[in-house]
Amino acid sequence: MKRVKKIASRRPAPLKRWFRKVRLTPTILDRYILGKFLGTYFFSILLILAIVVMFDVNEKLDAFLNAPFRETIFDYFASFLPYFANQFSPLFVFISVIFFTSKMAGNSEIIAILASGVSFKRLLVPYMAGAAIIAALTFALSNYIIPPTNVNRLAYTNKYVKNRKVEEGLNVQLMASPGVVAFMARYDAKTKTGYQFSLDKFKGKTLVSRLTAQTIKYDTLNNWRVESYMIRDFNGMRESIRTGMSLDTVIAIEPRDFIISRNDQETMTTPDLEQYIEKQKQRGVANITQFEIERERRYAMTAAAFILTLIGMSLSAKKVKGGMGINIGIGLVLSFTYILFSSVTSSFAVSGETSPAVAMWIPNVIYFIIGIILYKRASSY
Repeated sequence: MKRVKKIASRRPAPLKRWFRKVRLTPTILDRYILGKFLGTYFFSILLILAIVVMFDVNEKLDAFLNAPFRETIFDYFASFLPYFANQFSPLFVFISVIFFTSKMAGNSEIIAILASGVSFKRLLVPYMAGAAIIAALTFALSNYIIPPTNVNRLAYTNKYVKNRKVEEGLNVQLMASPGVVAFMARYDAKTKTGYQFSLDKFKGKTLVSRLTAQTIKYDTLNNWRVESYMIRDFNGMRESIRTGMSLDTVIAIEPRDFIISRNDQETMTTPDLEQYIEKQKQRGVANITQFEIERERRYAMTAAAFILTLIGMSLSAKKVKGGMGINIGIGLVLSFTYILFSSVTSSFAVSGETSPAVAMWIPNVIYFIIGIILYKRASSY
């Protein structure tokens, strides 16, 4: 009995046996390909960033000379470099895979690997592992790390390069809370002051109270001060009126709910973005399409790492007569058409022809189909 237990205790765990069965235990080959993948990816990122910095300095030289050096380095470039690298991460993934895989195929390394008994499907595993690492990095950067740093970058750009911040809102109307509608004829973001303000409270479809004021000034979170106000309360056919010069009140709105500047969506983490979109929908605000596009773009860009890795590997795993130049050329065409296609479909969402989710995922779906076709074709050789 003890002998049986001893033998049973030596058996590998079920999960370990499964890994051995499908040959997913990391090997020297896996580490070699993964190292090639990540090394080429990060090297290409650094190379393109060096070129981008050179052009950006040349374009904004006057602004950089007028701005303090510390702000330029820590407020602008500390955010600009990871932001730019993350934006074009799918492109770098694609080019990196095609470059080092074409080089391996040209050196007959791929042929030797397949001839040793490694299936094409198994060869794909380290590629997907590399894509998973890059996708996780991209997801963390785009959803949580980069948005807070974009606040300083955009503030720097508005201050020293070109001010694109919206400073005024006209005819602002939104639902502050269920049954409460706020209106301002004009709001000045510089002075945080609104003019010709009204706040209507409804019970069902019946107006029960109306506050009007000449001006309203934003203080802190949801705290407002109304000046020269009048409050009319309605109780059936009866009406009571209260007036005063100044009154502090709590209204569940903030200036950022109706003063929306270009690229504001890039300054929010994904949880904040989700909360903002939901709140604006409840208030009946219409101009939130860019925020929904940004949310879907972050998820679609993360998935693109796997799709473009599949296409790049399938496209360049076979040795061709023209060398790696042909593969790189085809890869560049496909990668730039992917970026172009993403831009075109996002414009469909802006115009209202499709939802933001459909617009941002259409390129991924189409290129995933292309990847499957190329994979079937490459693995059948």
